[in-house]
Amino acid sequence: MRGAFKTLQAINPAKNIGAYIQTSLSILKDFSKQCLSTQGTVLHCHLMKMGISYDNHVAVKLLIMYLKCRKTFEADQIIKDFNGFNLVGHNCLISANVDWGKLDEARKLFDEMPQRNEVSWTAMISGFFKYGRVEEAMWFFYRNPFEDVYKWTAGISGLVQNGLTAKAMKLFLEMLKAGVLPNDITFTSVVKACADLGDFGLGRSVLGLVVKSGFEDNVSVSNSFVTFHLRLGEKDMAMRIFDQMGERDVVSWTAILDMYVEKGDLREARRIFDEMPERNEVAWSAMISRYSQCGYTEESVKLFSQMVNSGFTPNISCFSSVINALATLEAMKAGMSVHARTLKTGITRNVFICSSLVDLYCKCGNIADARSVFETLEEKNVVCWNSMISGYSLNGHLDEARDLFDQMPKKNIASWNCMIAGYSENEQFDKVFEVFNVMLLSGEIPDPSSCASVLCACASIASLGTGKNLHGKIVKLGLQLNTFVGTALTDMYAKCGDIDSSRNIFDILPRKNEITWTAMIQGLAENGFAEESISLFEEMLRNSSVAPNELILSAVLFACSHCGLVDKGLCYFGLMKDVYNLEPKERHYTCVVDMLSRAGRLSEAERFIKSTPSETEVNAWAALLSGCKIHSEDEIAERAAKRIYELGEKKSGGYILLSNVYASAGRWTDVMHTRQLMKEKGLKKSGGCSWLELKNEIHIFYSQDGCHSQTAEIYGVLESLQSDMLIL
Repeated sequence: MRGAFKTLQAINPAKNIGAYIQTSLSILKDFSKQCLSTQGTVLHCHLMKMGISYDNHVAVKLLIMYLKCRKTFEADQIIKDFNGFNLVGHNCLISANVDWGKLDEARKLFDEMPQRNEVSWTAMISGFFKYGRVEEAMWFFYRNPFEDVYKWTAGISGLVQNGLTAKAMKLFLEMLKAGVLPNDITFTSVVKACADLGDFGLGRSVLGLVVKSGFEDNVSVSNSFVTFHLRLGEKDMAMRIFDQMGERDVVSWTAILDMYVEKGDLREARRIFDEMPERNEVAWSAMISRYSQCGYTEESVKLFSQMVNSGFTPNISCFSSVINALATLEAMKAGMSVHARTLKTGITRNVFICSSLVDLYCKCGNIADARSVFETLEEKNVVCWNSMISGYSLNGHLDEARDLFDQMPKKNIASWNCMIAGYSENEQFDKVFEVFNVMLLSGEIPDPSSCASVLCACASIASLGTGKNLHGKIVKLGLQLNTFVGTALTDMYAKCGDIDSSRNIFDILPRKNEITWTAMIQGLAENGFAEESISLFEEMLRNSSVAPNELILSAVLFACSHCGLVDKGLCYFGLMKDVYNLEPKERHYTCVVDMLSRAGRLSEAERFIKSTPSETEVNAWAALLSGCKIHSEDEIAERAAKRIYELGEKKSGGYILLSNVYASAGRWTDVMHTRQLMKEKGLKKSGGCSWLELKNEIHIFYSQDGCHSQTAEIYGVLESLQSDMLIL
């Protein structure tokens, strides 16, 4: 405001009244764009004092400003103050009502006009097209007496805007027959129509007409042709047009940026972005969203900060992308800052923003704030419900997740998957089957994600019968060749001990990813087919593009350990870093120790543990201790046990192994001493657990557990069996 008055004060109105009025008009235009009605009113008063507020051009700008800011009283006052102002005033009022969506009011004003010009008619045509009232828009079009380019352009643009591209092209031909020459806006709309129709030949014909009409250097028309070629997949041609443009604007650069973003070529997209002389919100949002989607979360957040610091206001897509990036980083403090910014911009109740915020707070473990955001949204869509349910499941609040799930007014397949996956990840496998069965009864058709989660539950409790039943449903649904589902089936059959079925599924899969290979290699190894496991690994190296990963090499080392191929296993371990560029993890060191210990090379195993570059996990010493028990090596066993004590392991496994070593050697005093240490540390041997499947229901039993609904009957049968055994 101060800057505006300083600009006016620099001009002497007595000497240059024209410049003074032009500057006033420019300032009023800026106030209109930003809806600064208070500042505009102050300027209005100033112009009244200067005696130039009655200038016709100034009065029109004041009227437009007040209408833009919805100050109808002030607008009406200006119209009343001017004689001969009716036509312009009416046109301004019509345009304002169209902007406000009050089409019936605009039509009433139009009907009341004593005279109309081309602006009046064009405002009505464009206005009704804008709100999808096509028939009424065309009624005004055909009754418009002014056969000028504005009438035809309003009709063509309106039809394209409403997806009626064929009718738009027909109208364009009528325009040419009428002898009316198109302008840049006409050509831009026509080129868009060609793109929507996917008619490359028609687009080329329009290009010829553009050149003939002298619009080939127009920025807007060139931009439309860049977009046209991009939409038809002619990326090289689009780039050629872009390179030949003498003048480019932000739309030109953004179109090319979008091309590289859609291709996933982030390096080239970033180069274009950095070269852009001017950026808009669309360009910033495209880069931020793509970085977030491709996993470059830190770069996405960094770019968002730069955007805000550059004075740009992020749009909904941009906010959603950066919140998702922060959720991945679990950066709650930064996320709360972005949340505050959404509150300032007034879009926090947008359902997409809300869902992203719920996801952010849940991933950061802040369930209370997640639920608070969820409750603020008056109209929740299924995505928002799913985000909250998934968040509860992620944080282990499965009762709350189930309550919310049951309250959902409408569920989709993702809703069911959230509950099934939540129970599966929290090892409540009986609930997995329960929810899955309810889903089937509801008529919802399982997708690959549903099937994979249930198969994972089957694998976890070795429920082969349930897994086979689900396999039958998968075949009926035609999902058996899906890589995701096929991998889960391979893993399920392997973990249930049916290695033949596992291998059959694996062999028929047309596409195998690294998880598929891992499941089969590991399945063979764990089921005692160690040599076949190693052979499959060698086949993967020869015939697939899958590179060995940490899990695959863990399975291979496990296989080598269980079939006594120590030297081969050591060779694979050496290749990890030297050939495959994989840094061995603690589990790989443990596998090597176990491999050496099983083979009786206990001293070598002990030296290997001590030579590892980092602190070795307790499991490695426990593996050595287990080898000592097999090969009756008390001295090394005691050193291993001492190391387990020093590491302060809070699990009982190492102590139980040492106790068994002492028991095998008949050292009962040491057995008692070890058991006493376990008692002092509060360690207990885990209770045994078993389960059985009966009539598609899983029954789980723990040692000395009386929770089963038929506990009395079960113990009664056991006592009867014990009595029969004593008699026999």
